Amino acid sequence: MSSQDIPEENLPAAQDHAHGEVADEKHPFADPGLPPHEHRIQDVDERAAKRSERTVALLFTVSMLATIGFIASFVAIPHDKSVYIFPLGHINGLNFALGLTLGLALFCIGAGAVHWARTLMSDVEVADDRHPIEASEEVRAKVHADFKLGAKESALGRRKLIRNTMFGALTLVPLSGVVLLRDLGPLPEEKLRHTLWSKGKLLVNMNTNEPLRPSDVAVGSLTFAKPEGLEEHDHGFQNEIAKAALMIVRIQPENIKDKRELEWSHEGIVAFSKICTHVGCPISLYEQQTHHVLCPCHQSTFDLSDGARVIFGPAGHALPQLRIGVNDEGYLEALGDFAEPVGPAFWERG
Repeated sequence: MSSQDIPEENLPAAQDHAHGEVADEKHPFADPGLPPHEHRIQDVDERAAKRSERTVALLFTVSMLATIGFIASFVAIPHDKSVYIFPLGHINGLNFALGLTLGLALFCIGAGAVHWARTLMSDVEVADDRHPIEASEEVRAKVHADFKLGAKESALGRRKLIRNTMFGALTLVPLSGVVLLRDLGPLPEEKLRHTLWSKGKLLVNMNTNEPLRPSDVAVGSLTFAKPEGLEEHDHGFQNEIAKAALMIVRIQPENIKDKRELEWSHEGIVAFSKICTHVGCPISLYEQQTHHVLCPCHQSTFDLSDGARVIFGPAGHALPQLRIGVNDEGYLEALGDFAEPVGPAFWERG
């Protein structure tokens, strides 16, 4: 729309503003100034202000109740429960309850803050001239004075009901995020510290599914073993073998450098965890001349003749060793569990 299409009485030059400038040829776009301030009903009627205060407090209280409902829903509603909601149809009840309660909690905090600002905080418009970026003593004093004035105009100190309910709502809402952390999975407790290995468990060859004798392990060979009684068709097999998988090598006793490793071996047969201590990949590459094993994922290298210590790569600690012996029937057996947790580090490991 051009200026010719605007009624003449609405053009800037024809407007009369009490505190504004008038447009002329030199300044065709005049500063219209500020309109006269109109008081709100809350500014002149304390009863109306009290009603607004109670409304804001109600919104903050509903937010608190919704947050409590979020936590209760998370605990009480089964994750697989389905409910019918018109017109959405059949949906997951837990997701619907969590979304509804969390959304209501956040909405009520926002709505309460907006209603508070529009009805109870000062709405007087103040024009201030631009000033240099550097703050002088006068500016700092003015900032402190403005802050005190803003705090006074917000009525935060005087409207204790609003203040207390707002703090309550803002305190409870973050609990929603804390509760969601519980959905990351069950706490590990002692599950990561122990495996199926225990005293008397036979070492079973992963390929033949037969118990191992010392004669089955040749010098320079690499054999993979599992605990006796663990079968592939068992429920939870993958979880258990991920902790209990074992690699067995035979080294000439005089070539074993670590004293404890030699004591925990049998005739040079040593058993170490197959799980890399970097990110848990299965180790499968063995160099018999150097007795080094290599993780194929990130090239962490361990020396099996020296306590399986890390000699290269990002792994943080040595592979755990399993103490082994021979039972009365001549089969290799475990003499206990691993002395330390297998695999990568975790928070509770210490």
